[in-house]
Amino acid sequence: MSPAAEPSPLAGGSTADLIGALEVLRGRLDALRLTHELPDVDAQRRTRRRSIDQLDDYMLPRLRASGAPLLVVVGGSTGAGKSTLVNSLLGRTVSAPGVLRPTTRSPVLAHHPDDVRWFTGDRVFPGLTRGGQAGRSLRLVPSDALPAGLALLDAPDVDSVAEENRDLAAQLLAAADLWLFVTTPARYADAVPWDILQSAVARHAQVALVLDRLDQQTHDVPADLRTMMDERGLSQASLFTVPEADLVDGLLPSSEVRELSAWLTALGGDGPARERVAVATRDGAVDDVVDRTLDLAAAADEQVEATERLRASVRTAYAEARSRVRAATRDGTMLRGEVLARWQDFVGTSEFFRSVEKKVGRARDSVVGFFRGRPARAPQVQEAIAHGLEALLLDAAEAAAERTWQSWRSDPAGRALTDDASLSRASAGLHEQVGAEIRGWQGDVLDLVREQGANKRGLARALSFGLNGVAVSLMVVVFASTGGLTGAEVGIAGGTAVVAQKLLEAVFGDDAVRRLARDAQDRLDDRVDAVLDPQARRYTTQLDALGAGEPGGQALRDAADAVRSAALAEREGRPEPVEPVPVVTPESHADPASTPRSSGWRRLFGRGTR
Repeated sequence: MSPAAEPSPLAGGSTADLIGALEVLRGRLDALRLTHELPDVDAQRRTRRRSIDQLDDYMLPRLRASGAPLLVVVGGSTGAGKSTLVNSLLGRTVSAPGVLRPTTRSPVLAHHPDDVRWFTGDRVFPGLTRGGQAGRSLRLVPSDALPAGLALLDAPDVDSVAEENRDLAAQLLAAADLWLFVTTPARYADAVPWDILQSAVARHAQVALVLDRLDQQTHDVPADLRTMMDERGLSQASLFTVPEADLVDGLLPSSEVRELSAWLTALGGDGPARERVAVATRDGAVDDVVDRTLDLAAAADEQVEATERLRASVRTAYAEARSRVRAATRDGTMLRGEVLARWQDFVGTSEFFRSVEKKVGRARDSVVGFFRGRPARAPQVQEAIAHGLEALLLDAAEAAAERTWQSWRSDPAGRALTDDASLSRASAGLHEQVGAEIRGWQGDVLDLVREQGANKRGLARALSFGLNGVAVSLMVVVFASTGGLTGAEVGIAGGTAVVAQKLLEAVFGDDAVRRLARDAQDRLDDRVDAVLDPQARRYTTQLDALGAGEPGGQALRDAADAVRSAALAEREGRPEPVEPVPVVTPESHADPASTPRSSGWRRLFGRGTR
């Protein structure tokens, strides 16, 4: 059995539980929608995407197949010589060097021919096609120069001018069992590579550095680089140097890469050593994805809060519009102006108010006679009421739209949703809808009067000539309170309301009139809702279309806690602890006897730099 197929000596009985917990976490991350353009949302989206990629590309495949080859990803800055180094280690050109090389979008993965089965399917990098095809692809190259159980992947530049290449480099490094990070004396202190290396430190990834193109003028760089590594959490990372040399057929002389080649060969041939590297990196990746998930849970909560803020602003604006209409149709405001004038034409002068007030208490016949005399004037009152209600509703809808627009524009989450300036006003077809709803309400009132009159059979016949007049009187009663009137209006409209009330009471009785007024008010409220609800939905449907307002971060926290618990159980179930990766240093090379020889692992890493 080849080393790559050896069963894992560290696989505990709870590995399946950890896999299950990570699969749940992966599903929760996939369901997460960071839809609102809040501050830092771009970084949060990248974190989510990279977390999913790392689970798919590395963590789940590594747990499901712990005997898979160790994946060493070669990364670094533009011009660091990664491709030349990979080609020289393999003894042939498999990755074209150069700043604008064709492999930037099709990274090259070199592997022993016996290990091809591990990489041809979608076990790792399921999002990359195989064979260097168009798009994001992975080119597989078999090589006898590599030991079975170890694969070498040449990644794009971490500081590429193309964002797509930078993202792919980060994705590939996140899927590495071991980072082989290449830098040069001219670039070793650059910020971008160190930002990438700090991410490796954060998740305890196993790292080895290669200082390429070292010459006599830069002989003091290795010591300075080692100091930087110690100060930045990479004291356990191995450091190799490769001197500047003339290329032969595009390759470095074999003597210049012999030490690094021997180190990789020894690592590939030692199953327990490979396992320890893989498990150490995997453990760090699991811990890191838990931490990132908790950060994303907080981001999810912010998204839900933003959705609720936007929905609340819509509710507030349109609730205010409803309240405004409700108040104006109950406090006497509607009995002003044209409505009042047309009502006066309908019922006559104030002297007549007093005479009618006396007559309606004596006999209903007087009321019937009153309505029979004025059937032609009732529609004029209805029309005036319709105009007044229309103006009231349109104004309320416009105010609600403007208030919602301003509120959304002042919110980072809402600003991105208000590119359509038409949302700052009521919809274009609202005038027709309002007219239809008002006519519908007036028809409702007429139906109420007709239904009530049908219960008084003889009276129904007497009122058949004056139903519109009775309905107009009921509308006036709905608007009956004088709370919104001042001065002389109180006397005029107040008397108007009293006349209407007395007329209806003489026809139907006190209880029936109160019930009719309540029913008419309720139906008016329904008609107002039928106007304003679609106006509010112009905003809320945008949130619905985004999928905004989904459950917040608690589901992610629960999944992260389950992964943490499963990981702890899996680690406690191992037969032996994972040892840290030993360090290859100039000192250990200078004095091989100083490196402990008590185990094959220590012997493996007991080689130093040039």
